[in-house]
Amino acid sequence: MYTAINGVFENGQLTLQEAPPTKKRTKVLVMFLEEIETTKGEEVIKKKGIKLGSLASKGYSIPDDFNAPLDDLKDYM
Repeated sequence: MYTAINGVFENGQLTLQEAPPTKKRTKVLVMFLEEIETTKGEEVIKKKGIKLGSLASKGYSIPDDFNAPLDDLKDYM
């Protein structure tokens, strides 16, 4: 069984942010994830996602019968 638990490694000690699923002696695998820290005065630049409906002006649209049953699947209904 694999379970992921968040934690912080600082000053040579690992502190888990939640209780592990077992109290028994268990093998563990620790992965160190690179974290980018910002210094005072730096701004974090976030990428903007696609806004809902933004593709409508580019010719994309959903047909009115989008939720209607498909003729190909009538035998299964």
